[in-house]
Amino acid sequence: MGVAACLLALMTTPALADLRLCNQTGSKVGVTLGYRDAQGWVTEGWWDLKPRSCETLQKGALAAQFYYLYAVDYTRGGEWGGRAMMCTRDTAFTIRGVEDCLARGFDRNGFIEVDTGQQKNWTIQLSDPGQPVTGGP
Repeated sequence: MGVAACLLALMTTPALADLRLCNQTGSKVGVTLGYRDAQGWVTEGWWDLKPRSCETLQKGALAAQFYYLYAVDYTRGGEWGGRAMMCTRDTAFTIRGVEDCLARGFDRNGFIEVDTGQQKNWTIQLSDPGQPVTGGP
């Protein structure tokens, strides 16, 4: 009985420090992430999320207060983007720096700024294109 209670407690304990994204749409989406770490700007991608599913984008302590998101709706078309221009590419990537994207052979896309408020744990909620991106601890 005690072992079962311990296992249940471990399964229900929330992660102490992760950045997660939940796809609240009925579409398959592709997600990229931008942030600033101790060495400068980084963009990473792609995470493919099934409809109504969640994925951990970064495990452990968050590297920054502000994260930047660019996502594409693979099923219906459309995208989630903003004014922060960063480098991407069509296949899986980790790119250092946000300058001269095209000259370096990368694509350039506008990312949405997400303010985590310096929380240790944050989940971004992605709803239909054109709707605000929301989030919280």
